[in-house]
Amino acid sequence: MHRLLIIFLTLLLLASFGCSKSGDQQSDSSVAPSFFRSKQSTLSAGITLTVRLGQAVGSRISNSGDNFRASVAEPVEMDGKVLIPAGSAAVGHVIEAAPEGRFKGGARLRLTLDSVTVNGTNYDLQTSSVTRNLKGKGKRTAVMIGGGAGAGALIGGLAGGGKGALIGAALGAGAGTAGAAYTGNKNIVLPAESALSFRLVQPVTVKM
Repeated sequence: MHRLLIIFLTLLLLASFGCSKSGDQQSDSSVAPSFFRSKQSTLSAGITLTVRLGQAVGSRISNSGDNFRASVAEPVEMDGKVLIPAGSAAVGHVIEAAPEGRFKGGARLRLTLDSVTVNGTNYDLQTSSVTRNLKGKGKRTAVMIGGGAGAGALIGGLAGGGKGALIGAALGAGAGTAGAAYTGNKNIVLPAESALSFRLVQPVTVKM
C-alpha cells in the first residue's frame, strides 16, 4: 500500500511538471512572433525620399531603361525611428531620355527610384517620377511630375545666360527638390551629386 502511494505521488509530480513545461513553451511561442513584429516598421505612401545621384544622367547621355546609382541624402524617419539612414545605397532607372528634336523639338528626361538597401537588405520601391523638360525654342523649364496622379509642379527655370543652370525651388513636403540641371546644346544633364526627391506611392515595410 505504501509503495502504491509513492508511485501515485511520483506520477502526479511528473504530470504537473509536464503541464508546466508545455505552458512555458506555449508562452514562449506566443512571445516570439510579437518580438519579431516589433522589429519592423512601415513607411507610409507619401513619404519623400531624397537621394543624390552617383553618376550623371541626361537626355542625350542616357537611354530609356538605363539604371542609375544614388545614395540617400537625408535619413527617413517614422514615429521617431530612423528607418532609412542617410548614405543608404539606392538604385533607379531612366524612364525616358529624349534629346533635342525627339520631344516636340526639345529635350526630356524622366527618372524613377526602384530600390534602396538598408542594413544589407534590399527593398523594392514604387515612387513618383522626376521629369525635366527643355523646350527647343528658347523657353526652358524644369518640371517634376508626381506619381500615379501625374500631377506636376513647376520647379525652376534658367538662371543666368549661356549654358546656365536650372535651379529647383523648395516646394514643401512631398514636392521634392531639383538637382542642378545643366543645359548644353539644348539638352539636359543632371550631374553626379544632384539631389532629387521621390515620393513613395506604395508603403514599404523595413526591418529594424
